[in-house]
This record gives sequence, C-alpha cells and structure tokens, in this order.
Amino acid sequence: MTKQELLYEGKGKKLYKTDDENLLISEFKDDLTAFNAEKKGSEQGKGALNCKISTELFHLLEKNGIKTHLVKTISQTEQLVKKCKIVPIEVIVRNIATGSLSKRLGIKEGTILPFTLVEFCLKDDALGDPFINDDHCLLLNLVQNENQIKEIKDIAKKINSILLPFFDSKNLRLIDFKIELGFTKDNELVLADEISPDSCRFWDKATNEKLDKDRFRQDLGNVKMAYEEVLKRIMG
Repeated sequence: MTKQELLYEGKGKKLYKTDDENLLISEFKDDLTAFNAEKKGSEQGKGALNCKISTELFHLLEKNGIKTHLVKTISQTEQLVKKCKIVPIEVIVRNIATGSLSKRLGIKEGTILPFTLVEFCLKDDALGDPFINDDHCLLLNLVQNENQIKEIKDIAKKINSILLPFFDSKNLRLIDFKIELGFTKDNELVLADEISPDSCRFWDKATNEKLDKDRFRQDLGNVKMAYEEVLKRIMG
C-alpha cells in the first residue's frame, strides 16, 4: 500500500491517500490540544501509544459486533483504514459527571449518572463544537432521518456496554468518551477516528487518579506516563 499525498490534518491525526481510493492511512500525531486548540503542546511517543491503544480497543469492539473503519495497523503510528464520509457530529457518551457536564448543569464531579447519557456536538471548530440536540441534527441535515439518530445512539450505547466492564476489569473507571462515526462506500455506518486517552476519560478505580488528556488540560503533568499506564492495563 503506497502512502500518497496528505488529505487532511486534524488535531491528533493526519490522513493520507493511498493507491486504493477506498483506503486511507491514518497517522497518529504527538500533538496535544485542549479547549478547541487554544492550548497546545506535544508529548513524544504519544502518537504511538494512542495508535496501539486504539488498535487494541477497536479489535475488542469488532469481536463484540461493532463495525469499525480499521483494516490493520501498519506501523507504530499508522493504521490502514476504510475511507469514510464522516457524520459531522461528535458523539459523547457519559457514565460519570465531570468536565463540561458538571459546568453546564451543576452536577457534582464524580456523580454516577443514573443512566448512560449520550450527547451530540456539531463538528465545527469555528463555532467551538457547540452542543446540539436531535432536532438540530435534522435541521442542519447532519443525518438523514430520526432513525439514523437512533442508530447512532444505539451504537454509542453498545460500545459503552462493551467498554465499561472491560475497563472495570483493568481497574479503570470509564468516565466518558467521544466517538465519531462514518459511512463506508457501501453506505455502512461504522466507528471511525479513535478510542484513546485523547478521546476518553479514565480514572483509577481505587484512587480516582486521572489517566487521560485531562492531565494536559489541567496541568497535572506526567501525560505520557498516564497513557503508558492505560496501555499497560489494557494489555495486562
């Protein structure tokens, strides 16, 4: 598979064309960003850690019936993935209150939610990725119909139902996570992007120590060590 010109560069990854029009190469970057890229940094080796973590979690999800864009991992920082038309919605799945949920609604950080909460954000950096509801999704033509909204939520909740017990067995609390979905050339809705400490919040089950990108957001330090610890537990 030949890596060709750069197609897209985001905050955490680069996407390259290949000699197959239906396949892309996704390269994980060492860059760190927070607060809609207002805060920027870099951590050497972070890209490789996220690539490995995301690969392992996508394989876990695939074994449990979740279809993904991942074809195979081809280097320490690169995956071969199916080309997808990304749904312009960030899907946020919450199990425990923290971050923007606590700030917006006054729910005390650490509160266990009575049910899995699925929220949507519009993927638009210029607008600050604002929160949107189901009607906004239809109004903005982000989805085709209400059934597609339900399908997105069902996939998100199924992913959560797989990851929650998995991480619990690794002595990690899965606080919340963000996913992106996309349509393949066959019009199949699949999990795309990544699942990693960049897109999830993990707290140690015993101490509630934060082992994710919040260490960068909140200037807690030891970002790479936290990501390494997550990978160690996943592989352990």
